[in-house]
Amino acid sequence: MATEEAPPPPGATAAGPVQPTTESFVAVQESAEFGELRRTYRSFAFPLTVAFIAWYLLYVLLSNFAGGFMGTRLFGNINVALVLGVAQFATTFLIAWLYSRHAAEKLDPKAEAIKSRMEADA
Repeated sequence: MATEEAPPPPGATAAGPVQPTTESFVAVQESAEFGELRRTYRSFAFPLTVAFIAWYLLYVLLSNFAGGFMGTRLFGNINVALVLGVAQFATTFLIAWLYSRHAAEKLDPKAEAIKSRMEADA
């Protein structure tokens, strides 16, 4: 039994979807809208990255140079080092969750608008 191929969707050819040109990518990259998207990303990612690296280095430095403090028992066999180490993991998950929210609310809509415009122009 012979099967019929479905026609390509609008804006596509039998070979595949129409791709924007290199010039259109460069034009979008130089646009104010893309610059705003990049600023929105950087204003969130860079400060959080610096803060997390500082927090991580503080933990490492305390572990290396403040062994007595890090070995201080808080309750039972739980000491300061263990609490701060677990806090490192909690901080990592918190940052991932915050970034996910930030991207969904602020980055994705702007990126989708740029993408839709590029695909419509192609």
